[in-house]
Amino acid sequence: MSPLPTSAPLGLPLIDVGPLRDGDTAARAGVARALRAACEERGFFYIHNHGVPEALIAEVFAATEAFFDQPMSAKLALDKSLSACSRGYEPLRAQTLEAGAPPDLKESFYLGEEVPSDDPRVRAGRFNMGPNQWPADLPGFRETMTTYFETAHALGATIVRALAESLDLPAGHFEGYLTEAAATLRLLHYPPQPGNPSPGEKGCGEHTDFGGVTLLLQDDSGGLQVRDAAAGRWIDAPPVPGTYVVNIGDLFARWTNGRYHSTLHRVINVSGRERHSVPFFFTGNPMHLVECLPTCLADGESPKFPPVTVEEHLKACYRRTYG
Repeated sequence: MSPLPTSAPLGLPLIDVGPLRDGDTAARAGVARALRAACEERGFFYIHNHGVPEALIAEVFAATEAFFDQPMSAKLALDKSLSACSRGYEPLRAQTLEAGAPPDLKESFYLGEEVPSDDPRVRAGRFNMGPNQWPADLPGFRETMTTYFETAHALGATIVRALAESLDLPAGHFEGYLTEAAATLRLLHYPPQPGNPSPGEKGCGEHTDFGGVTLLLQDDSGGLQVRDAAAGRWIDAPPVPGTYVVNIGDLFARWTNGRYHSTLHRVINVSGRERHSVPFFFTGNPMHLVECLPTCLADGESPKFPPVTVEEHLKACYRRTYG
């Protein structure tokens, strides 16, 4: 395997998170410092030595491609509109993430924790909580995605605990947020960008993510770009084998009073071939109250955002992009 590049050619920090699993106190503190710098400067970074097996990641991509290669009739049989909890297939141009731009040139499939209809959380009407829809004719798809969801969920919780340490808080500070934490696994397929796109058309319009943290797997097609606000330009976040791209979402940004950045990003698939990516959105306990952390306030500074539950925040974000 070729050595990993340094952060300079990537334009984004590259952080070894192995010590979060088996490092001593000093090594964990070093990761926390690196996370703090990355979140304050960019809100985007790569992680490696993350512990997710390469074989599992390969299975996830193979299953993702197999899903989108199905006939449209098979995909529409699992249309998201048939689910009470927004799970299932979403066709091309169903979402508009960039206000004023054409709808996004991507199709997707939404998955989450498998929660039966008689679960108290479902009966209580918790947002986007319930059973998944599963394809009938893709052997191994459900098993692969269930295993990956659980694995990515554990990694997301590890990152959140490390973010607590990065903010000079105890590692267990966010345990209430992590209890029964919700998350969304989204499989994405981007066709090649057309040669004559509509003005402003993109695979995925510029946006910030809604939740706490996002763990992104991307294939080798490229196309992800991150906004460098200070320089007034877009920088590429190319695929790097063995890594995740991780970014801070709007929820964590408001929790830190904007100290940790939720950064604009977009996708433009100019590779000339199909592009697949697999973001895992770690959103947290829907009923957890998010209010500005006192340690993130400078002397005399007031919170920029009112307290909000995770669920209230997500509902507002969905209304913004789905109407």
